[in-house]
Amino acid sequence: MVQLIVLYKNPKDTAAFDKAYFDVHVPLAKKIPGVRKYEVSRGPISSPTGKSDVHLAALLEFDDTASLQKAFASPEGQAAAAHAQSLASLEMLFFEVREV
Repeated sequence: MVQLIVLYKNPKDTAAFDKAYFDVHVPLAKKIPGVRKYEVSRGPISSPTGKSDVHLAALLEFDDTASLQKAFASPEGQAAAAHAQSLASLEMLFFEVREV
């Protein structure tokens, strides 16, 4: 399994971000082929040292790296990625996971 984490930095206007994210981006992202699970953070994001500069974290799950790459090469994946970058400064990380 591969997970993709998208960390959206604190936007200038959080209300506008939240509206655009949930009204526009979520429906786009749900159309990405191969997404097995899509979760987002709820409430403030903190770090062990205090407040974080991240407003929202999204976690998407795929079968494997090839599935993730195919998903973001698709028109739906391209549209969702472009929209994500228009919302706020962000960081995208993906990795294979294993249970320990």
